Order: sequence, then C-alpha cells, then structure tokens
Amino acid sequence: MNNAIFTFPKPSNEPVLGYKPGSFEREAIRQAMDKLLSEVTEIPIIVGGKEIRTGDMGTVVMPTDHSHVLAHYHNAGEKEVQMAIDAAIAAHCEWANTPWVERAAVMMKIATLLAGKYRYEINAATMLGQAKTTMQAEIDSACESIDFLKFNVHYASQIYADQPISENGVLNRVEYRPLEGFVFAITPFNFTSIASNLCMSPVLMGNTCVWKPATTSLLSNYVLMKIYKEAGLPDGVVNFLPGNGAAIGKAVFASPHLAGVHFTGSTKTFNSFWKTIGDNINNYKTYPKIVGETGGKDFIFVHNTSCPKVVATAIVRGAFEFQGQKCSAASRAYIPQTMWATVKDHIGCMLAEIKVGDVCDFSAFVNAVIDEASFDNCMSYINHAKESPEAEIVFGGKGDKSVGYYVQPTVILAKKPDYKSMKEEIFGPIITIYVYDDDKYEETLHLCNNTSPYGLTGAVFATDRKALRLASDILRYAAGNIYYNDKPTGAVVGQQPFGGGRMSGTNDKAGSYLNLIRWTSPRTIKETFEPPTDYKYPFISDAK
Repeated sequence: MNNAIFTFPKPSNEPVLGYKPGSFEREAIRQAMDKLLSEVTEIPIIVGGKEIRTGDMGTVVMPTDHSHVLAHYHNAGEKEVQMAIDAAIAAHCEWANTPWVERAAVMMKIATLLAGKYRYEINAATMLGQAKTTMQAEIDSACESIDFLKFNVHYASQIYADQPISENGVLNRVEYRPLEGFVFAITPFNFTSIASNLCMSPVLMGNTCVWKPATTSLLSNYVLMKIYKEAGLPDGVVNFLPGNGAAIGKAVFASPHLAGVHFTGSTKTFNSFWKTIGDNINNYKTYPKIVGETGGKDFIFVHNTSCPKVVATAIVRGAFEFQGQKCSAASRAYIPQTMWATVKDHIGCMLAEIKVGDVCDFSAFVNAVIDEASFDNCMSYINHAKESPEAEIVFGGKGDKSVGYYVQPTVILAKKPDYKSMKEEIFGPIITIYVYDDDKYEETLHLCNNTSPYGLTGAVFATDRKALRLASDILRYAAGNIYYNDKPTGAVVGQQPFGGGRMSGTNDKAGSYLNLIRWTSPRTIKETFEPPTDYKYPFISDAK
C-alpha cells in the first residue's frame, strides 16, 4: 500500500496556441477538421463501458452549413436510462474506495491526452459541431478543459488536507465521502470544457455520473468519452446518454438514488428540475445537492472617465465572440451621453472589418448560432426592435439561415432602460445600449442593478476609483464575476472562479474548491483513547 501523503501543487494555466498562418497547429487543426468533414460519425449510447445502439437515430449537423451531416446518434430511451443508473450505482463502491491519488491520476491522464494526442480532434469537433473559431475552440475545449482537470486535482488535495484539531487523548478527522447515490450531469452546447467539468468534478471526488450531453455538442462530447476510456476511467463511472432531455430527466429524477445534479443551461430548465426534485423529495434516500449555472443578462457599465476605444473593443469582443452564446456574453451596455458618439464610431469601424462566415474560413470572427431555434429567437428580438418606437437598430439587424444559421452582429439602441432586450436573455450576437445623462451615473447604476433578474457577470469601465467603488457597492449582487476595465467574458480557471447568483445559478464557482466541496458528504470521526468510566462530572458534589 502506498501511504504517502501527496499534495498536488497549484498548476500553471495551459498555454493558448495561436494558430498563426504557417504554424504547426494551424496545419494540424486543418487536418483534424478535414478528417471529421470526410466522415459521418456514429455516436452510440455508452453505459457501463458498453456501446448501445437503439436504432432510434438523430442527426448532428454543422451550424455554419446545416446541409452537412457530421454524425448520427442513437437516442436513449427509458430502458437505457435505467441501465445507466444501475451502472452508476454498481460502479460507485469501487470508485469511491479507490485512493484519491489514483482518481487524481486518471484526471491528470485525461488532461495529458487533451493537451497532446487529442488536442486537435477535440478542437476540430468543437469548431464544426458548435460553430467556434479556432481561438474560441482552443481556449475552451483544449485549455479550459485541461485547466479544470489540473486545478481541480490541486483543490482536492487542499480539501482532503483540511482536518480538525485534536486535543490530548483524542484523534479527530474528517472523511470527505462522495455522495450516496449518483450525480446527474446535464451539460450545455456552448462549452466543451463545461461538459467535461460537470462530469469530472464529481467524479474526482469519488462519485459516479449519469451524463445527458446537449444534442448540439454530441460530436465533441463523444470524443471526451473516448478520452476518458483511454485514460483508464473505470466502466460505469460516467454513463453517456444522448437523447431527449425531458424523457431522460423524467426517469432520472424518479430514481431514489439521485444524489446530486450538476447543470449548466437555461434558468427555466433549472427551475423545472428544482421543482421536480421538490415534488419527489420523499422518494430520495438523501437530499440531492443541486448545483446550477443558468442564464445571464450581462452588462457593460461605462463612466465618462473611461477610454472610448477600450469600451468599444470590450463591446465588440464581449458581445460578438462565439456569437454571444456565452453565459457571460455582454448583452446590455450603459454609456454616458458625452461618450456615445465616439464609442459608436469605434464600434462601427470594427464591425465594418468583421467577417461573418464558416468555421473553415479562419478569417471569420463571427460564425453561425447553434441551430434554427436560436436563429429564430435572435431574429424575433431584431424584428421587434425594428418595429418598436422604443428602440432602433444601430448596426447589423440582418440574418440568413439558407445555408447556416447566420445572424449579423447587431447593436440595438434602447430609448428606455427597461426595453425588452435590455431585460431578457437572448443568447445571440445582439447587444442593447442605453445612453444615460452623465450626471445620472449613480441613478443609472441602480437601474442596471434592478433591470434584470440575473446576476452572472458585468464590467465597469472607469479610471476614477470612486466611480469604480460606487459601482462595486451598488452592483454587489448584480454579478458573481465583475470586471474592471475589461469585457465581462473570459474567466480563467484558477484566476477568476466562475458563477453568479440571483437567477443565474447557485454560484458554486466552477474552477475552485467551492464547487468540489459540493460533491462531498463529510463524515467526522472522533476516536477517544481513554474513554471515561464514570458518568459524574467534577461539578457534581454536595461540598460547598
């Protein structure tokens, strides 16, 4: 038995490759994309390490060219869901009792495979299936996935080392048990790294998972499953269920062995999960832990001491990278009247240069939104702004879904601070701007705080420290991640733990020990070396 006390030091973040013309990585990603484009992948259900093919098929297409089929997948039914639950329960005891350093070694092996052998395949799958540029795929499916794995191992070593004091004659310790049951991981399309982390953070702490991946990210998520297998993750620890979310969820939430939910997605869906769990609460063996990161209406708030070009750059990058399909994407902005004309000119110059196109065109800055439903939703907000006397389209305002689901980067100017697109989450390349009187900075901060039900990310631009401090105080609960003089996107594992409150989730901070601790059920053990043999305490006496 290896009884070494092992601590994983804090790692460095994975270096981001540049994909410049003529570079090795540019040629490698081209080859990986060509391979995936030349074949149609068959994606099975994977339960207990075995591939299952139901014959009930679905199709994965490219968002930038929806006539191109990337994959066919097998839909899981009620039978396969129950098999996945049974497999997770069967694998639980052995995985929970596996020494944590060995579980950590599997995580480190996965990170090594992502950094090397599978880097270009996972990035290519993310680009083609989820419509990301090379840079957006690199920082997501490669770098952030690797960072989650390595930093989580470091944080786990800190958690396990955190032990109580022991007085003379007593030994106290805490055992960080995994949850009693299985964790249900429901993952989104927009980040391959989140899909990985929603499974791997509970798994690192000794849990087993039933995984429902988003249909629109199945290609990259299937690559992840292959990597897990190659890294030595035991069969049944993660069970992969493509298919209809409502049908899969119904069977999972009915299981008495449900011990936790790890979710990223819409607020509406998360609310429905919470309600279903509440309705079923008497059926569970334990209270399920519910961890979720949901919607956002993320803001950029500008003080008149800031630099107009810096603000414009933050708007363009924050709102339009990955087509605004980040939970943290800038979706509303508050700009002082004296700066608006200059900021508007800078935005216009940048948008005039930006190309919207296919992921295979490396000169494109903006690609397609994820599917037709997203396209139609975006266009509904654009058309509303065109027709409303309370708003006007400043830039963009066009869309075309004939080949791919392309929405032009769009800037809406709202004439009222509570205009529809100032309040509601859109999840597309659309930002709405409200111009306020310079002398109403504090008043408008309160408007920003109260306009939206969400509380995920926000950015404040100012060189005046009093203005920054005032914004921080008023917007204390308006954002779980707030940025000074930077766009509200791009949180890095180990640097900016991510998550928000209000209707943006449970704020359990992915990429920190705070998330990992949720996947434990601690047990305190007290051992007394000389137990008492008399019930009486010293104070019990007739003497005065």
